[in-house]
Amino acid sequence: MTVAVLAAVFFVLGLEQADKAASVVSALAGVAALGVAVWAALPAASGGGGIRVSGTGRAVARGGGRANTGVSGRADAMPDRVRVKRTGDAEAETGDANSGVDLT
Repeated sequence: MTVAVLAAVFFVLGLEQADKAASVVSALAGVAALGVAVWAALPAASGGGGIRVSGTGRAVARGGGRANTGVSGRADAMPDRVRVKRTGDAEAETGDANSGVDLT
């Protein structure tokens, strides 16, 4: 649809004016793309969002293994915010089981 509208406008304007209009449209599209890229990068740069775990399944560990349906990791490597909700069951016969947050 947008391409058809631009083609009609360019046809009405003539080649010289269409060239100028196309330059302006391209510049505006480039600035908009740059703005979207910066906006998308902001949460990552500020450590945004953290980690969210939700609605996981069931995990079973046997023979000294480890079952995890939440979040597990080193405390110093975790972001400031870690959210865990509605995790599945974690069962371990002789090992470890975690269905929440396990910081080592």
